[in-house]
Amino acid sequence: MFKVVSSSPTFGLFSKDPVTLLESKNYHLEILPKEVTSNEESFAEALRDVDALIVGVEKITPAVLKHAEKLKVIAKHGAGVDNIDLGEAAKKGIIVTNAPGANRHAVADLVFGLFLSIARQIPAAFQEVKESGWPRIVGNEIYQKTLGVIGTGKIGKEVIRRAQGFNMNVLCYDLFPDEGIQEQGLGKYVSFEELLEGSDFITIHTDLNQESQAMIGSMELALMKKSAYIVNTARGGIIDEQALYAALESGLIKGAAMDVFEKEPLSESPLLKMENFVATPHMAGYTEEALREVGMLTAQNVIDVLESRVPVYPVT
Repeated sequence: MFKVVSSSPTFGLFSKDPVTLLESKNYHLEILPKEVTSNEESFAEALRDVDALIVGVEKITPAVLKHAEKLKVIAKHGAGVDNIDLGEAAKKGIIVTNAPGANRHAVADLVFGLFLSIARQIPAAFQEVKESGWPRIVGNEIYQKTLGVIGTGKIGKEVIRRAQGFNMNVLCYDLFPDEGIQEQGLGKYVSFEELLEGSDFITIHTDLNQESQAMIGSMELALMKKSAYIVNTARGGIIDEQALYAALESGLIKGAAMDVFEKEPLSESPLLKMENFVATPHMAGYTEEALREVGMLTAQNVIDVLESRVPVYPVT
């Protein structure tokens, strides 16, 4: 019997199907509590004699893996693997997998929810009404505006598809362009600078790595239109938060919304004082439908590795 542990608090929480799939293989599954996963030493002890680890956003460091001699696979319950030390995993012969694009519809939906929230000032309007106010709030439309999409993978493509409903002109930037997007007339690839200068709304869908760390800083924000809005649902750290605050405070850009931050949970940030800023608690991928699909892909990755098959979504 293989032993599988999960440090992801949402694995199997909203849909039992992924758990049922693992149990149908007669695997023993244990969900680790936060008090275990929040401490490197206790987390490391919990990985003794474990064959597979399902992980959420928890940091998987060399210290966490020091006793993981039997571990064959680390399956990310999601897409981004920047919280996993891939070098250490490779050194130990541990296969790392992920579930890219499984939450693509959920994230793409929220992107437009955030665009509408900041452009129409929906959160501020609701707060005023709750406090017995009835303000006359004038916002901006999304219809027929120019959308800049940074990163045209699975999620970026879903955003582009939704943009067609708003009759938006779409500018794209990606190190590895998908020619199908241009061939279908869905968008046009341009340079990074052209996208920043020409977009009314910008959305980010790239991994966090050395190239993308603080890729939107003061210089990049200065290239944007003063009437522009930017949304980040990808990873905290891609936008320099101090530079963003300065740009919003000075009116360099019109508004921003973020679902991801350099430090989470977000307790103190000057951004929260800005009326032209909206924050959500890293919830883009959290819908019942997305969590089931992510969970099923994650469980299948575990099964494939433990049964000596090449997983559908290997990272290493």
